[in-house]
Amino acid sequence: MKTTEPNGPADSAEPGGSGAAPSRGYQLPAPQDAAWSVDSRRASRISRLLLLGILAIQAGLSLRMHGRAFEDEALYIAAGHLELHHLLHGTPVPADFNGFFSGYPLLYPVLAGAVDSFAGLTGVRLVSLAMMLGTTGLLFGTTRRMFNDRAALGAAALFSVVQSTIFLGYFATFDAAALFLLAVAAWTVVRTTGKHPATVLLAVLPAVLAMAVKYAAGLFLPTLLVLAVLSGTRFTRHQALARGLCFGLGTGTVLGVVAYFSGAVSGLSQTTTARAHGTSSPLSLFELSGQWGGLVFLTAVGGAIAYVRRSRMGEMPWSPNDTPGRMRRILLGVTLCGSALLAPAYQSYLQTDTSLFKHVGFGLFFAAPMAGLGLSRLVGPHFRQPQLGIMLYVLVLVLGMVQAHHEFTPPDSTRMAEEVQRLTVPGGHYLAEEYEIPAYYLRKSTTWDQWQSTFAIDYVGKDHKHHYGNDGFGTAVKDGYFNVIVLTGNVTPDADTAVTDALRDSSAYRLVATLPFHTQYGDSTYRIWTRQ
Repeated sequence: MKTTEPNGPADSAEPGGSGAAPSRGYQLPAPQDAAWSVDSRRASRISRLLLLGILAIQAGLSLRMHGRAFEDEALYIAAGHLELHHLLHGTPVPADFNGFFSGYPLLYPVLAGAVDSFAGLTGVRLVSLAMMLGTTGLLFGTTRRMFNDRAALGAAALFSVVQSTIFLGYFATFDAAALFLLAVAAWTVVRTTGKHPATVLLAVLPAVLAMAVKYAAGLFLPTLLVLAVLSGTRFTRHQALARGLCFGLGTGTVLGVVAYFSGAVSGLSQTTTARAHGTSSPLSLFELSGQWGGLVFLTAVGGAIAYVRRSRMGEMPWSPNDTPGRMRRILLGVTLCGSALLAPAYQSYLQTDTSLFKHVGFGLFFAAPMAGLGLSRLVGPHFRQPQLGIMLYVLVLVLGMVQAHHEFTPPDSTRMAEEVQRLTVPGGHYLAEEYEIPAYYLRKSTTWDQWQSTFAIDYVGKDHKHHYGNDGFGTAVKDGYFNVIVLTGNVTPDADTAVTDALRDSSAYRLVATLPFHTQYGDSTYRIWTRQ
C-alpha cells in the first residue's frame, strides 16, 4: 500500500534497486515560528494559577490588619441601619445623610448595615476584601485583553500590594465598592472590543453605580470614555468613535436621570465639587502621592514609553505586524498614566489631603496595565532578567505593607464604649468628638439623635434663645444639658477648648475617666465627664 506525500511523487526509485520505496508511517509537521506561544492554553492556565497566588498574598496582607471601627466605618454602618429601618419599618431618618455623604446613602450604607446585622464589623470588612480581590482579578482580565498574560500578571501583582489596595481590602466604607464597579466598567469596555458598538453600553450601569456609590469615582469616567474609543481603533475609526459616542451619551443620560430623581446633587456639591478648600500645598500633596504610589506610577510611565517605542517585546520579531499604530499607543499610554494624576491634581486644587491615600489607589488601578507592561519589559524576553522584576515587586510590597499598617490604626475605643455604656440613661444627651464611634457601638441602648457632635450646634438655652458654635457648647454645658461628654481634642480643638473651659467653671460635671489610645496621628486620650 502506498501513501501520497505532499509536494512529491507517489513512487520513487530506491538506489540500487528496481522496486518501489516503502511507504512512511508518519509525516513530520511543519515547524512553528517559535517554540512557545505567549497566550497558549497552557500559559493561560499557569497565569490563572499565578493569579490565585497573587490574590492569596493580597488577602493575607489585608487580613493581617485589625482593630476597632474607624469614624468613617462607624458612620456609614450606623447610617445603613437607620436607612434600613426607614425602608423596612418607615422609621424616620434622624439626619439628612444625603446632604453630607460623599456617596448616595441608600446604596453602600444599606449594604453595610445589612451585613453588619448578622456578621458585625468583621463581616462588612470582609465584603470590602471580596470587592478588592475582585478588582484585582478584573484588572488581570482587562490587562490580558489589552496586552498579554505576562503584562496582566505584572499589573495584578503590583496593584495588589500598594498601600491603597491593602488598606481598602479591610476598610468598611464605600471605597472598595466604588473601585470594584469601576473595574467592572473598565473590563466591560475592553471586553466588548470588536463587537457591535452598542455593546459598550453594558459598561454604563457599573460606571454610573460607581459614581453613585462614591461621587469622587466620577473623576475617572472620562478615562473610561477615552478607553472605549482607543480600544476600538484596532478595527475602524468609525467603530471607535461610535463606541465612545454610545458610552458618553449613555452615561450622561443615566447620570442625569439618577441625579434628578435621587436628589443627590446637594450631597455631590457639598462633599465633592464645591468642597471647602483646605490649607495643604499642592507640592506636599504630590509628595504624599509619590510616597504612596510613585514607584508603580514610574513603572507605568516606563512601560508606556517602551510600548510607544516598540509595540512588541521582540521575542518573535517575525510575527505579522498586526499591532496598533504609534498614535494609538501614545494616546493609550497618556490616558492610563495620566489617570494616576487625576486625584492628586484635583485635591491639589482643593488643597486638602482628606482621603488622598485612598484616592491614589483609584488612579493606580488605571495606570496598572501600563505598569504591568513595564514590569514585563523590565524582565525582558524569555525572562532574561527576572531578578529585576522580583526586586521591583518586593520593593512595592514592603512599601505598601508598611504604609497600610501605618494608616490602619483605628482608635481603641473598647474601654471608652464600656465606660459610656455604664453612664447612659434613658432619654439622655451625649456630646462626643467622633461621636459616630460610640453611637455605633451603643446603638442598642441609645438613638442617633441623642448624640451631638462638636462640629456645630444650635442649642436653645434655658433663656429660650438660640446659641450657636462655641457659645452654644459653653451654654449647653453651663445648663447641664449633656449627661455624658467625651472629648479628645483631636478633631475640633476650638470646640474642645470651649467645652473644657465651661466644664472648669461648672460644678455640675465630674471627670470619671481618662483613657489613652493611639492612632496613625499619634497618642491621644479619651476624657469622659458625667453630670453629677
